[in-house]
Amino acid sequence: MVLITRDERPAGGEVLGISGFRAAVNDSFVPLQVSSDRPDVFRGAIRGAQVDELHITDVRATAHAVERTPELIARGDSPYFKVSMMLAGSGLLIQDGREALLGPGDLAIYDTDRPYTLAFDESFRTMVMMVPRHALSVPSDVLGQLTAVRMSGSDGVGALVVPYLGQLADNLDQLVGATGARLLNSAVDLLTTVFTRELGLEAANDPHRALVQRIHAHIDRNLGSPHLDPTSIAAAHFISTRHLHALFREQGTTISTWIRMRRLQQCQRTLVDPASASRPVAAIAAQWGFPDAAHFSRVFKATFGVAPSEFRATH
Repeated sequence: MVLITRDERPAGGEVLGISGFRAAVNDSFVPLQVSSDRPDVFRGAIRGAQVDELHITDVRATAHAVERTPELIARGDSPYFKVSMMLAGSGLLIQDGREALLGPGDLAIYDTDRPYTLAFDESFRTMVMMVPRHALSVPSDVLGQLTAVRMSGSDGVGALVVPYLGQLADNLDQLVGATGARLLNSAVDLLTTVFTRELGLEAANDPHRALVQRIHAHIDRNLGSPHLDPTSIAAAHFISTRHLHALFREQGTTISTWIRMRRLQQCQRTLVDPASASRPVAAIAAQWGFPDAAHFSRVFKATFGVAPSEFRATH
């Protein structure tokens, strides 16, 4: 069976042989090793979109394997989490000593900073999202518990999220500018909800988790306040600052780091929002808790690699 025909391939996605597909894979993702038992008959097509630091790719191909080796990791590429959703066919994901056999509608997450293998024994189609670690509100070490774990898209929260992701894969040409940023950021928020559910982090039957979620919500509501600090947060939740710091250590971060990243993420979104196009960068920074424009610019560039004004102009 050959999955890809001239009529079925993604719009704009050229059908490639194994050499061209290898090059396209490395251009679309982090460096990977691609191999096929039958390179002479291999066919593949890749089509993608990128908005800010979020990548989404529609991949269709015949049987092959993809490996992220220690040697490739050692090149020092920026670490991402990748989320795959099978749209047709099946695939095997291996990472961290776990294996996940994925079928249509199934989701899985894996980390580009650790070795992994993807093996496809038949023709398939998959959607892949590459998400920088800081874009996910679940700490990386906690999210690492989910690598190579199959998450069903046929029931629960997955059944609500998977159709949305499928629509994104089918409409990549719509993912441009501020509209694309909103749609992909919404996808990240939805995926975070799936991961939270899979990790058992819901608050319903866990007072400890409920407290953490209330603190997160309190921080998001008060990002612009100059009085948002560990003392005020602890007082608002009737706990000691020592207890507060311990809660964030359990998440693999600090409360100051968490607040700073949430503020930066909101600044990033507002900078590309057409409704804020006429607002000065300094005003946006102040809105989200950075009253010192020079300090904001330094922190933003250190985190995202570009100055806020350059980021706005580019996106």
